[in-house]
Formats: sequence, C-alpha cells, structure tokens
Amino acid sequence: MPLSDYRAKNYPLFMFDSEFTIDTNSKATLVSMTCPKMENYATPELTKKSLDEMVELLRTLGVATTETFVQNKKTVDPATIIGVGKLEEIAISAKEHGSELLVLDFELTAGQIKNIREVTKMAVVDRCHVILEIFAKHARTKEAKIQIEIARLEYILPRLTGFWSHLSRQKGGIGVMSGEGEKQIELDRRIIKDRIKFFKQELEDVIVSREQQRKKRQNKAITAALIGYTNTGKSSIMNRLCHVNILEEDKLFATLDATYRTLNPDTKPPMILIDTVGFISNLPNTLIDGFKTTLESAIEADLLLIVCDISSPNYQDQLEVTKRVMKELGVDKKDQLIIFNKKDKLDNWQTSKIISRVYPNSFVVSSYDEEDMNKLQEHIINFFLSKQSHYDIFIPYELGNLHSVVITNTNIINRENHEKGIFYRLSAPDFIFNNLGLSNYILAPNDPIRQEKKVD
Repeated sequence: MPLSDYRAKNYPLFMFDSEFTIDTNSKATLVSMTCPKMENYATPELTKKSLDEMVELLRTLGVATTETFVQNKKTVDPATIIGVGKLEEIAISAKEHGSELLVLDFELTAGQIKNIREVTKMAVVDRCHVILEIFAKHARTKEAKIQIEIARLEYILPRLTGFWSHLSRQKGGIGVMSGEGEKQIELDRRIIKDRIKFFKQELEDVIVSREQQRKKRQNKAITAALIGYTNTGKSSIMNRLCHVNILEEDKLFATLDATYRTLNPDTKPPMILIDTVGFISNLPNTLIDGFKTTLESAIEADLLLIVCDISSPNYQDQLEVTKRVMKELGVDKKDQLIIFNKKDKLDNWQTSKIISRVYPNSFVVSSYDEEDMNKLQEHIINFFLSKQSHYDIFIPYELGNLHSVVITNTNIINRENHEKGIFYRLSAPDFIFNNLGLSNYILAPNDPIRQEKKVD
C-alpha cells in the first residue's frame, strides 16, 4: 500500500498535530544558558555559536526571533533547566515583545516541557523540535520523508503527556486530563508504536531499492560527494559544476536528499557528483541515525569535496564538525579536497590567500565566479584521471556489446582495427575495468596480435 494511502486510511492525524507544528510568520523568544555541566554550552562562546545557529534555524521556518536570553548557572535545574524565577522574568518580557513561542536551544524532556509551559503559559519547543520541523518541510524523496516521520514519532512518543496537559488547559480543566486524556494517551501511544514499526519496514524496503541503484552507478562510474556544514553553498557549487538547477536557498537544510548529477558528459568513465545533506552542531540524539542515513552516499564516494563557508566567522568550527562526522562515518581516510566557498562575501581579499597557505589542498572560490568553477571542475576531472590505470586489450569483432561497453565507459587513448578484432589502449579505474568484465581481454606484452598489421 502506498505511504500516503496508509497514512490517510489507517492513521488519521493525531489531535495534537496542530500543537506540534510551528506556525510560520510567528515571533519567538529564544532561551539558552552557559553551564560547565553542559558540554555544548560550557562557555559563553559555545552558547553564542549555538544561539546564532538557532536564529538561522528559526528564520528558515519563517519565525522571527524578538529577543534572546542567556542564563549563567553552575548547575542545571532538572525541572526547568534554567530555573522558575528566570522563566517568569522571560515570560513577562516575551509578552511585552509579542512573542507567541518560547524556544529553548537544547533538548528537553517531556517533564521539562510540561513544567516550562506551566510557568510561562507559552507554547514551548526545543532544539530537536525546530530541526524536525525544518526536515519535515524540506524532505522531497520517499526515503527522507519516511526517515523524518520516524524521528518525529519517536520524538513525540515520550512527550504525549506534555501535549495532552497543554490541550487540557485549553479545554478547561484537569478533568479532561484525568479521564479522557489518560485514555487517549494510551491509544495514541499504541498508534504511534504501530506507525513507527510500519514506517521502519517501509524504510528498509526503500533502502534496499536505493542500494541496488547505487551499486549500478558504482560499477560503471566514479563519484565525488559534496559534504559539509549546512548552508555553505553545496547546491550552488553543484549547479555551476554540472550546469543544472538544483534548489539553492540561503536557508539551513534547504537540501535533505542526496542528488546525483553528471559532472561532465564528455568524460569517460562517467563522473558523478553527489550533493548531500548539510551537517550541524549539537544535533539532537533523536535525529542522529536518520541524519547519517542520508549521508550514506558519501561512504561509497571516491572523492570527498568538503565545502566550507569562508565568510562565516565560525568556519573553522564548521570544518571541525564536518571532519568529526566524517570520522564517525568511517570516511575520514578517503581522498578529499576542501572547498572554501563564498569568497565574494569576504571583506578582506587577502584572506583567501592566507587560507590557501594554511590549507594547501584546498580551493578558495565563489560559486558565482565562472572562472573559479571551471578551475575547480578541471581539478576534479584531473584528479580522477590521475587515479586511472592504462590497459591494452583486444576484443573480437563478434563481441559487439563489449565494444559498446568500452566506448561508453572507458577513456580510449588509441584504437586499431585488426583482421579479427579491435585493439584498444585505454584508461579506467581498476574497479570499473574489472566490473566491466574486460580483464579477460588484456594483451600480454609479447602477444602476437601486437605485431599484426592494422586494417584500415
């Protein structure tokens, strides 16, 4: 049964779905803290970087940040994270600024969400909730949509009580929660678990199909994957290198699905460029598995193109996050090239020269500079050509299909027609040459065919 049919017929929308969705064009008050007990918020610098990123995440959803609060604490309040007194102060200010939404820049438990709502009388969301909303809005392929639905349901499951207690206040009292609410929570919990099980099976089927398609590409093509922090211009670079029109927006996570395009139609074997989902710091645990699933195409890539926004003051941190994820994926030892993008946004033109000296195996480019993109494309093509081996083969005329395979998938350096077949001197990566079934036709150095007279 198609995914859309299953969702429509078997599982109607939960009554708290409207509560889960963040309204676009709304206003938000953003809250964080600096605390030595919290690894990602241990210093003011770390907290500020995360807050700046959250402002951009909210902007991607169409939500305007009216003000930000940072609480400095030595320990974390287990009930409300930042303490009741600070929350009451924030709630008053949020009302004055017209904020409808309270966003906390870390992951909250169900109990914490419930407690913060009761203190502030505001709609409360955490970092995970915001990222889930963005993922849901930007997913295009069936695989991405299923993966995000699973993550969304797994996020909602332990928070059902919080959603229902919020609804009970809207309906006028705790009686709703103690009676109708308790029964509905158990029903919703069973439905959610059932949906998660169904979607995970759907995901397995989709992944099997995707893996089969990827292996077909891998057998006859060499690949380079664009990876890096979100909103660094990976899609823009792909558009310029491949002369296509992939969605490019100045928003975080504008691209969630891996996209495949031919780098240059004239190169043999085919060279495929892959655009992947961007990385982000402080990714909530709920999203890690689904996030890595979308990056699996990078595992099989022959070259990793690490894209970094050189105009960002945090470009070194972004590069560090990228390399950490690469190590977790087991691809940190692969051939790689760092591409520092957006040089057109630099205030100091000398910065690009300094970067080139600090990172010798790198390119400093603007994706909108045609000369930069031509040089980058040439470098990638030459890299792949340098990795190819040379072969001398002889194929009889009657093996017509094999001649087509050679012409389509290898770089032919020389060709000679002989009485019984064709001699080819060609270049190709070893794995492609072997996958094409050409190893049985390699000519030995002293093969008599080499001495035969050519036929015009």
